[in-house]
Parts: sequence; C-alpha cells; structure tokens
Amino acid sequence: MNLLDRKKAIPILIGDHKRFLIISGLAGSAKDIGFLTKETPNTFLFGGAMGGALPTSLGLALSRPNDRVLCVSGDGDILMSMGCLATTVTIKPKNLIIICVDNALYLETGGQTSHTGLGVNLEMIAKGCGFSITKTIITEQELLEGKKILDNFSGPAFILLKVSESSPPKYSRNWNASEEKFKFRKNLIN
Repeated sequence: MNLLDRKKAIPILIGDHKRFLIISGLAGSAKDIGFLTKETPNTFLFGGAMGGALPTSLGLALSRPNDRVLCVSGDGDILMSMGCLATTVTIKPKNLIIICVDNALYLETGGQTSHTGLGVNLEMIAKGCGFSITKTIITEQELLEGKKILDNFSGPAFILLKVSESSPPKYSRNWNASEEKFKFRKNLIN
C-alpha cells in the first residue's frame, strides 16, 4: 500500500492555517507545521516534550472557546498522552480537532518503530474513548473527506493521517521556547 506523503497531505488537509490556533507535537509534526506556517503567531511548536501537545491543546480549547484549536501531533506523541484522549471526550470541547500524523515511527528518538507500526490503531482507541467524529486517512480521496471535517469544524474530532516513512519538510525552527511562548501568548491577547 502506498501511503500519503506528509509534505503534500498536511497542507491539503489543513488548508488555510490562519483560521486555527495550532499546537504541534514534536519532531516530524513540528517540522510539518513550522514549514506550513513559518511559525506565525497562531502556532506553537513543541520540542523535546513528548506527550505535551494534546493536553496543551485541550487546555487552550477550554480557555478559548470561541477559537478553533487544532492539535497536530505524531503517533508517538499521542501514544504518550492517550489518557488525554479520554479526558477530551468527557469534556467535549467543540472547538478542538486532533490530527495524528502517523508514520509508525518515533522520529524524535531516532526512527524506531512505534506501537502503531506494531498494530495499535489510534482511531479505534479514539472511538473507544468516545469520539463521535473520527476518520482514518490513507488515500487522497479520504484526504478530501478529512478536509471537510476541518472545514465544518465540529469537535471534538480525531483524524488519523497515515503517512509514509518519508521525511518531513526541512525546516529550521526557532528553539527559543520563551520567545515562541511570548509570541503565541501575545497573539492570544490581541
């Protein structure tokens, strides 16, 4: 099976990134979102804190109910915060959509096979937690169907984007977390 190339799939799926507040996981998804947004003030990229993107996105969604919050994270990051999937469903923030970019690898630590490469199905876990809107995207047609979920924005929703093992886009990000936090916070205040 030919899986999607993340460099092409993510921009198609997200479309206009400026309509969201975006929290990205680390490694590949941080490069995906950094490349797509050029770290505009509506984005915050995690680095070196596996498992932090989803709980941060949930907190942001709860504190900003009138904003559309998008969590874009990798399979390893979501695996580290699976309890937060259950918490998300019990709280039901209508303004939160989670995109899990699943390449079945732990890119942050060297490319080892992740649990999803060994048969764990994160969409089934999300359904089991109680997400009423879930979608696994493997084909270009499914990519367009997933885009409709983002366009209609009715959360909480979980999208599993299965991608090939191809590298994320080359992107040199700002690693000064204090600067990035300040920029993101300033955007929220304005």
